[in-house]
Amino acid sequence: MKLKPVMGQNLLLYYHSRIFDMKILVVDDEKDIQPLFEQRFRREIKKGEIKFVFAYSGEEALERFIECQHEAVLILSDINMPGMSGLELLDQIKQNYHDPSPLVMMITAYGDSEIYDRAMELGADDFITKPVDFTTLKEKIKTLS
Repeated sequence: MKLKPVMGQNLLLYYHSRIFDMKILVVDDEKDIQPLFEQRFRREIKKGEIKFVFAYSGEEALERFIECQHEAVLILSDINMPGMSGLELLDQIKQNYHDPSPLVMMITAYGDSEIYDRAMELGADDFITKPVDFTTLKEKIKTLS
Protein backbone atom coordinates (compact mmCIF):
# COMPACT_ATOMS: atom_id res chain seq x y z
CA MET A 1 0.00 0.00 0.00
CA LYS A 2 1.53 3.32 -1.06
CA LEU A 3 0.87 6.70 0.53
CA LYS A 4 0.81 9.92 -1.44
CA PRO A 5 0.10 13.40 -0.08
CA VAL A 6 -2.85 15.20 -1.64
CA MET A 7 -1.80 18.57 -3.09
CA GLY A 8 -2.85 21.50 -0.90
CA GLN A 9 -4.10 19.27 1.92
CA ASN A 10 -2.59 17.55 4.94
CA LEU A 11 -4.33 14.29 4.09
CA LEU A 12 -2.80 11.10 2.83
CA LEU A 13 -4.50 8.97 0.22
CA TYR A 14 -4.15 5.25 0.26
CA TYR A 15 -3.65 3.61 -3.07
CA HIS A 16 -5.02 0.17 -3.45
CA SER A 17 -4.88 -0.97 -7.07
CA ARG A 18 -6.62 -4.31 -6.78
CA ILE A 19 -3.84 -5.79 -4.72
CA PHE A 20 -4.44 -9.25 -3.35
CA ASP A 21 -2.22 -8.63 -0.30
CA MET A 22 -2.66 -12.31 0.37
CA LYS A 23 -0.62 -14.70 2.47
CA ILE A 24 -0.58 -18.25 1.11
CA LEU A 25 0.73 -21.26 3.02
CA VAL A 26 2.07 -23.94 0.66
CA VAL A 27 2.47 -27.40 2.19
CA ASP A 28 4.39 -30.13 0.37
CA ASP A 29 7.08 -32.57 1.45
CA GLU A 30 8.93 -31.96 -1.84
CA LYS A 31 11.27 -29.04 -1.14
CA ASP A 32 11.62 -28.11 -4.81
CA ILE A 33 8.09 -26.71 -4.64
CA GLN A 34 9.35 -23.45 -3.06
CA PRO A 35 11.58 -22.24 -5.92
CA LEU A 36 8.91 -23.34 -8.41
CA PHE A 37 6.19 -21.23 -6.75
CA GLU A 38 8.58 -18.31 -6.26
CA GLN A 39 9.51 -18.39 -9.94
CA ARG A 40 5.92 -18.75 -11.22
CA PHE A 41 4.62 -15.96 -8.95
CA ARG A 42 7.68 -13.69 -9.12
CA ARG A 43 5.72 -10.67 -10.41
CA GLU A 44 3.04 -10.94 -7.75
CA ILE A 45 5.67 -11.41 -5.03
CA LYS A 46 7.71 -8.44 -6.28
CA LYS A 47 4.60 -6.22 -6.30
CA GLY A 48 3.74 -7.32 -2.76
CA GLU A 49 0.44 -8.81 -3.88
CA ILE A 50 1.16 -12.28 -2.54
CA LYS A 51 3.40 -13.58 0.21
CA PHE A 52 4.16 -17.28 0.37
CA VAL A 53 5.02 -19.23 3.48
CA PHE A 54 6.28 -22.79 2.94
CA ALA A 55 5.99 -25.86 5.14
CA TYR A 56 7.27 -29.34 4.34
CA SER A 57 4.94 -31.42 6.54
CA GLY A 58 1.47 -31.20 8.02
CA GLU A 59 2.93 -30.66 11.48
CA GLU A 60 5.16 -27.83 10.27
CA ALA A 61 2.17 -26.31 8.43
CA LEU A 62 0.20 -26.07 11.68
CA GLU A 63 3.20 -24.41 13.35
CA ARG A 64 3.58 -21.90 10.48
CA PHE A 65 -0.15 -21.19 10.49
CA ILE A 66 -0.07 -20.41 14.21
CA GLU A 67 3.15 -18.32 13.83
CA CYS A 68 1.45 -16.27 11.10
CA GLN A 69 -1.33 -15.62 13.63
CA HIS A 70 -3.79 -17.19 11.21
CA GLU A 71 -2.99 -14.58 8.52
CA ALA A 72 -2.93 -17.23 5.81
CA VAL A 73 -6.01 -16.71 3.68
CA LEU A 74 -5.28 -19.74 1.55
CA ILE A 75 -3.58 -23.04 2.22
CA LEU A 76 -2.37 -25.14 -0.72
CA SER A 77 -1.62 -28.60 0.64
CA ASP A 78 -0.31 -31.79 -0.87
CA ILE A 79 -2.30 -34.81 0.27
CA ASN A 80 0.35 -37.53 0.48
CA MET A 81 3.07 -36.57 2.95
CA PRO A 82 4.93 -38.52 5.62
CA GLY A 83 3.61 -37.96 9.14
CA MET A 84 0.46 -35.85 9.13
CA SER A 85 -1.18 -36.17 5.73
CA GLY A 86 -2.77 -33.28 3.90
CA LEU A 87 -6.19 -34.71 4.74
CA GLU A 88 -5.33 -34.75 8.44
CA LEU A 89 -4.06 -31.17 8.17
CA LEU A 90 -7.27 -30.16 6.39
CA ASP A 91 -9.33 -31.73 9.16
CA GLN A 92 -7.30 -29.94 11.88
CA ILE A 93 -7.59 -26.55 10.14
CA LYS A 94 -11.32 -26.81 9.45
CA GLN A 95 -12.10 -28.15 12.95
CA ASN A 96 -9.99 -25.69 14.96
CA TYR A 97 -9.68 -22.39 13.08
CA HIS A 98 -12.92 -20.58 12.33
CA ASP A 99 -12.33 -16.83 12.62
CA PRO A 100 -12.48 -17.07 9.62
CA SER A 101 -11.31 -20.46 8.45
CA PRO A 102 -8.77 -20.18 5.62
CA LEU A 103 -9.58 -21.59 2.22
CA VAL A 104 -7.84 -24.91 1.65
CA MET A 105 -7.01 -26.27 -1.79
CA MET A 106 -5.75 -29.83 -1.84
CA ILE A 107 -3.01 -30.79 -4.32
CA THR A 108 -2.38 -34.35 -5.39
CA ALA A 109 -0.72 -36.35 -8.12
CA TYR A 110 -3.57 -38.84 -8.00
CA GLY A 111 -7.01 -38.33 -9.53
CA ASP A 112 -8.57 -40.86 -7.13
CA SER A 113 -12.28 -40.14 -6.61
CA GLU A 114 -12.20 -41.59 -3.07
CA ILE A 115 -9.49 -39.10 -2.05
CA TYR A 116 -11.40 -36.28 -3.75
CA ASP A 117 -14.63 -37.24 -1.95
CA ARG A 118 -12.84 -37.50 1.41
CA ALA A 119 -11.19 -34.09 0.94
CA MET A 120 -14.52 -32.49 0.11
CA GLU A 121 -16.18 -34.17 3.12
CA LEU A 122 -13.48 -32.65 5.35
CA GLY A 123 -14.16 -29.18 3.96
CA ALA A 124 -11.67 -28.72 1.11
CA ASP A 125 -12.51 -25.64 -0.93
CA ASP A 126 -10.90 -26.89 -4.13
CA PHE A 127 -8.85 -29.74 -5.54
CA ILE A 128 -5.83 -29.37 -7.84
CA THR A 129 -3.95 -32.16 -9.58
CA LYS A 130 -0.20 -32.28 -10.21
CA PRO A 131 1.50 -31.10 -12.22
CA VAL A 132 0.03 -27.79 -11.10
CA ASP A 133 -1.30 -25.62 -13.92
CA PHE A 134 -0.07 -22.25 -12.63
CA THR A 135 -2.19 -20.23 -15.05
CA THR A 136 -5.33 -21.86 -13.68
CA LEU A 137 -4.07 -21.53 -10.10
CA LYS A 138 -3.42 -17.80 -10.59
CA GLU A 139 -6.95 -17.36 -11.95
CA LYS A 140 -8.40 -19.17 -8.93
CA ILE A 141 -6.37 -16.98 -6.58
CA LYS A 142 -7.53 -13.81 -8.37
CA THR A 143 -11.15 -14.78 -7.75
CA LEU A 144 -10.39 -14.81 -4.02
CA SER A 145 -9.14 -11.22 -3.93
